[in-house]
Amino acid sequence: QKLEVRWLSNSSGLKDGRNLYEIQIGRTENLTIVYSVSNTYSWTWTSSLPLECADHSVRIRRFYNQSLPSPWSEWMTNYGEMNNTRIFPFQRVLREGASTMLCCVPPRGVHITGMAFNGSQYPLISIGDRVKAISVKNLTIPARLFQGVLFSCNDTTAETNKCFNYISFPPQKPESISCSTTDLKTVNCIWDPGRKSNLVDPYRRTHTLHIANSDQEPIKCKESSCHFPAVPHLDEYNISVVVGNQLGEERESYCFNISDRVLPALEWTRVWPGVTNSTLSWIIQGNLSGLDILCQVVTNQESTIMVSFIRYNYEMITRDYCKVKLGHLLPNTHYSARARCAVKGKLWGDWAQPIAFTTYPLVTLDVWRRVEQLSSNSLRKVTLFWTPHVPGLAASNIIQGYTVRWTQGGRNGTEWKDNGQAQAEIIIGAGRCDFSVQAVVRAGSSIPDHITIPQTEDRGEHGNTTGALQLTWAEYDHATCGYTVEWCIVGTVTPCTLQWRKVPEGNNSLLLPARNFEAGYRYTFNIYGCTENGHRLLEIQTGYIQELKSVQSPSLVGAVRSTSSSVTLEWLYDEDDQAGFITGYLASVQEVGQEAAPVLLNVTVADPRRKSVTIEGLQESREYTVYLSALTKKGRGPPATITIRTKANYTVHLVKILIPVLLLLCCTILLWPQRTMVKSGLKGILSYPAGMNIRTIEIDIYTNAYLSHACLHSPQQELAGLQHPGNAHT
Repeated sequence: QKLEVRWLSNSSGLKDGRNLYEIQIGRTENLTIVYSVSNTYSWTWTSSLPLECADHSVRIRRFYNQSLPSPWSEWMTNYGEMNNTRIFPFQRVLREGASTMLCCVPPRGVHITGMAFNGSQYPLISIGDRVKAISVKNLTIPARLFQGVLFSCNDTTAETNKCFNYISFPPQKPESISCSTTDLKTVNCIWDPGRKSNLVDPYRRTHTLHIANSDQEPIKCKESSCHFPAVPHLDEYNISVVVGNQLGEERESYCFNISDRVLPALEWTRVWPGVTNSTLSWIIQGNLSGLDILCQVVTNQESTIMVSFIRYNYEMITRDYCKVKLGHLLPNTHYSARARCAVKGKLWGDWAQPIAFTTYPLVTLDVWRRVEQLSSNSLRKVTLFWTPHVPGLAASNIIQGYTVRWTQGGRNGTEWKDNGQAQAEIIIGAGRCDFSVQAVVRAGSSIPDHITIPQTEDRGEHGNTTGALQLTWAEYDHATCGYTVEWCIVGTVTPCTLQWRKVPEGNNSLLLPARNFEAGYRYTFNIYGCTENGHRLLEIQTGYIQELKSVQSPSLVGAVRSTSSSVTLEWLYDEDDQAGFITGYLASVQEVGQEAAPVLLNVTVADPRRKSVTIEGLQESREYTVYLSALTKKGRGPPATITIRTKANYTVHLVKILIPVLLLLCCTILLWPQRTMVKSGLKGILSYPAGMNIRTIEIDIYTNAYLSHACLHSPQQELAGLQHPGNAHT
């Protein structure tokens, strides 16, 4: 504890430093001198024993110009405790690591019998007649939540008196003082307080800020920060931060210009999202008029960071807020933006809280067309097809409809299509026609796609490819804007969905993914060159992603012609609407009626567009089964069957009959001149022996009848006539 002594002096030597004072301090009622000092202007004394433990008296005398001393002044006494048993120091803060003396003051007639510190008894030290004390060395802060240390005192009345004191450390000088303002209205100062205090109120340290160059009262502060109103019309500040407790006081000074310590504070006001850009606005708090402000905006999108710097003059900020337009953004993308500002580009303010926004979607269209010539040579029907592309969203959610516009020969047309429709049919003339299709969206924007129909379309040479997916075509020098490849399934009953793919300029090949096609379907690929006057058809190619063996069987018309050794078959077949390329046909022949009959003949038709075949080498009047199949690269398809029968060969039978007749006729003609001799011979041959009752054949009658009718009857009739009489006489 400290004892402060003040006195008055009328000597003029007080001003020129020639006065020397001697002070003595006496303790207890016996005035035992415990301290004596001679010094100039030395008025404070620190006692190792609490002043309440005993009476402390002070007297003083003066030496002027090192001459003889003046008489001592009267003793002035600071009285200690007298009436009750008390322990000192009482509820005070003791210095860590130091030694201290504690005393117990009993009332008159009572004696102290023992003293303890934190439960440990210490030897007693007599201070005067009644007061006892103990000395505790190297005080340490307790390692527990409650920081108090217990002192106890026992006297002859058998009472125990207790009190708590606290151990701490002297305040430390504040370090790294820094002051700033966000609005030129309030100044905020922060510093490093050093070692954290271990005590709580009312024993914790006090922090006070003093503005030396103003008449403001000291400002109470927190442990590591302080804020106070800015002093009007004061730019340069000279402040000091004072930290104190019962163990001492520390002070640190700091000077600054408030206009150099402005940290603007921001508050977001609004976001105007766009498709590829967005506008952000915020308020700068406070009145920063006359200051140049630089702001920084950081936009985060996943791993991408964009930084924008904007310089303002506060007088130019409209309606007290700042705006920035962020460009080069991606449509339909989530972004997060932060902003901060600085005055004169010196100190950056704190980042404003991130603000999130999403850019509007961008709708693009991929447009293609199909042109059909109508019966009138001057009219054409154009079917426009389009596919909307909206990254990350369903097109139906944001698209209201489509506007189709076209221009031909100075005449304009417009047509509206509702959402969900993806094509439009327009009748145009023979001249060039320019089309554009644009989506109408609820929020966001869309880019129209343009396509031009030329005046005429020249069909290039058709080529066939069996590769199906890797398309290659001859380069077209006039294709200044690339190529377009469209394709569709060939031969389907219902119209197929037209698809297309655009190829950049300089490429004459296209690799189409297999997922765009179905196995077993033939596709026609129309390759167009994009020119200044529209699209020109260059090539037509056909192909499959995968040929299948399961083609259809031919539809047989029947046997249109047949002979005794051959048959001609005809059939119907659409070779363009099959699951693979048709390379020809195969006719196999088997004879009916034989079990496990072998194939007699195989006849191949190499031309797939030929729909007839003649099978030769058959036998007459026989039944055959013919199996007709279409051929592909995968093999033979399912057959169509027909059973046929060859005709009989009547010419052979006729020859067999006519040969003997002609021989007989020749013999008759040759023997006619010798008919008398022949008759005589015949009579001799045909005569019967005497005595037999048999009529002799009348040869003359029959011979004459035969000869007279030879030219009127057929040989068969004549032979029958010759046989008839014989039969009659048999």
